[in-house]
Amino acid sequence: MRYTMHLIPNCLLAQIALPILICQVAPRCAAAEAAPVRQPAATTTNLAGSAAADLAWKQLQKALRPPAPPESWRTNSPAQEDREAFNKRNGELAAEVADMASAFYTRFPNHPKAQEARQRELEMRKTAVQLGNVKQVARLNELQDAPAKDTQTKPEDGFLLRWRSIEREAMKSGPAGSPAFFDELQKGVFALRKEFPERSEVHDLMMQLLQTRSQEGEADKARALAQTLIESSIPEEAKEGARRMIRKFDFLGKPIQLKFTAVDGREVDVEKMRGKVVLIDFWASWCGPCMIEMPKVKAAYEKLQPQGFEILGINLDEDKAQLQRVLTTANMTWPQCFDGRKWESPLVSRFGIMSIPTVWLIDKRGVLRDLNARGNLVERVEKLLQEKTE
Repeated sequence: MRYTMHLIPNCLLAQIALPILICQVAPRCAAAEAAPVRQPAATTTNLAGSAAADLAWKQLQKALRPPAPPESWRTNSPAQEDREAFNKRNGELAAEVADMASAFYTRFPNHPKAQEARQRELEMRKTAVQLGNVKQVARLNELQDAPAKDTQTKPEDGFLLRWRSIEREAMKSGPAGSPAFFDELQKGVFALRKEFPERSEVHDLMMQLLQTRSQEGEADKARALAQTLIESSIPEEAKEGARRMIRKFDFLGKPIQLKFTAVDGREVDVEKMRGKVVLIDFWASWCGPCMIEMPKVKAAYEKLQPQGFEILGINLDEDKAQLQRVLTTANMTWPQCFDGRKWESPLVSRFGIMSIPTVWLIDKRGVLRDLNARGNLVERVEKLLQEKTE
């Protein structure tokens, strides 16, 4: 899961949000933990029935809370098989919470939360499928196709039906989150815009997709999305958000100018670090994925620092004391830039950072070479260290 800053509200977000799984963490299902709801006796009063429904809804809400990765992952990077097992289990749990939602609206069809429970079932079935639980495909298709059987489909339902069709086609092209998946999804979103030119939700979808394209370093595809948004009728604030998302591409392939005074008093100037490979890590201690990745970053630093590898942290915490506790506990010795302004930090805005963790690599000439260096970090750094500067 990447932590993002949304600049515009997403209408019907629950129905049309992109099915993106970046850090592979699924919503938690506490169905196994929740106490079973006893069936009311035939003589149960309406009041008692209402109490049972309220209890069942509270249990469903609890089941929807997102999971925390194992505590050990904060200090030790999990093996691939551990991640896969974690995701598989979450796929199973997502199906269980979908069953809870279905049981709720089936048992309490007139409850004010019944329709929301239906939507929760759809979301959890979708999450389960995305995490590899193929047993949920048939039920997911049944839920997504159900509105088409209604002869009195409303205009907004027609829009959702078309979007779900696009989702299914994208899933056929590759796993959720893969380049092929996003390519197909982007084509579908542009088609959706032509078919529903007045629907603001299309722009919301494009903004979400732009965030992902930008984060993954897809410069040309991100720019195409951004340009469409900038030329649209969305609010000026949202247009500025689109411009900001592609701003970082303007720095790629060029020397980086970056100076700051670190929290420990060290003066940092990237220009004076020529001859070294420099990693810039945008992170925060409150960001779970950042902390999960940190052992890999630290391992790369310990292995390659003697060969000329350095790290600079751009921290998005608000509490300096909390930051210093984490630095001490994790033994993170490289310089950290901190101003306590989180997403409003001038550096974050200047470089177009919209989600964390974001990891950049600068080569020995001081040129920004990589906007998304999270994977295979050691190999990426070693390749840049081997380059000759003349």
